[in-house]
Amino acid sequence: MSPHTSRRGLLFGTAAVSAGAFLAGCTSNEVKDDKPAANDQPAAGDKPGKHVTIGFAGPQADHGWLNAINDNAESRAKKYSDVTLEITEGSNDTAAQIGQIETLINKKVDVLVVLPADGKALTQVGLKAMRAGIPVVNLDRVFNTPQAYRCWIGGDNYGMGLNAGHYIGEKLKGKANARVIELAGLDNLELTKQRTQGFDDALKNYPNIKKVARQAADFTVESGQAKMAQLLQAQPEFDALWNHDDDQGVGALRAIQQAGRDDFLMVGGAGALSAFQAIKQDNSVLKATVLYPPTMAASAIDLARALGQGKGVGGLAEYEIPASITLYSAVVDKDNVDRYMPTGFR
Repeated sequence: MSPHTSRRGLLFGTAAVSAGAFLAGCTSNEVKDDKPAANDQPAAGDKPGKHVTIGFAGPQADHGWLNAINDNAESRAKKYSDVTLEITEGSNDTAAQIGQIETLINKKVDVLVVLPADGKALTQVGLKAMRAGIPVVNLDRVFNTPQAYRCWIGGDNYGMGLNAGHYIGEKLKGKANARVIELAGLDNLELTKQRTQGFDDALKNYPNIKKVARQAADFTVESGQAKMAQLLQAQPEFDALWNHDDDQGVGALRAIQQAGRDDFLMVGGAGALSAFQAIKQDNSVLKATVLYPPTMAASAIDLARALGQGKGVGGLAEYEIPASITLYSAVVDKDNVDRYMPTGFR
């Protein structure tokens, strides 16, 4: 599943552009009368600087998105000759992940990047690292207190729903009595509630549209197929579908094809490579997907490197990196899919 917990802080960047674009982009500013902090303390750039050992701890990669998180972190670290990445074996067991992070603390890594299996359960070990003088970059699933991290970076679940709703709304703007349905993720997760709330709030801007059905799946291909089949049986006529997750969307598309339906448009979520490919081929109901970018892990490595080198972010005037960065949930359709194709996860 795509178990992301969003926090809407500083809106910064896009799905396909990591913080590296900012970090590498600016080591000085030529404004003479009003010098920004970046003049006195250059932003982290591509040129080698102080060596930084980054400890990385994430959950078990049991979903395509989580695999992409690990891949993005590792490939980003390899880009820098001044970075050593100490990466743990992913675990969904909170006790095991706590132990792995404590090992990294005992190794005295310079910076920690942590995507917790459970933000609440791992808050104490985040606090332990910070108290030991090891700054923490909290990736996506947020700890219970800002005292447990120096910087949070993650996606925007509410924004996913909002942008999906607006995309569908604009496509159906001229249609009277338009009907939409929703294939959600696990309802016991806060992220699912946030995505649905964003979707519902967006649809309020389109009085001609009514959401007529909603089913919750569990982010798997099998559940997507089963729940979509139920929706199709219960709703013989509708104009658009928003599916929260591209992995379960594979199953949803199977159900749609088996039912012989092609009379509506479908929007996905997260940014799987399979979704991008289907959008590019343009031979199914899937016309767009809304990103929850795993490139955030590459950006987290950039931020950790900047922290370890005592530098700021290119393009910003402050000496320090931000305390919070919320990534934008871009909509990918046939007009821009080629740009985002390299970021698609398997």
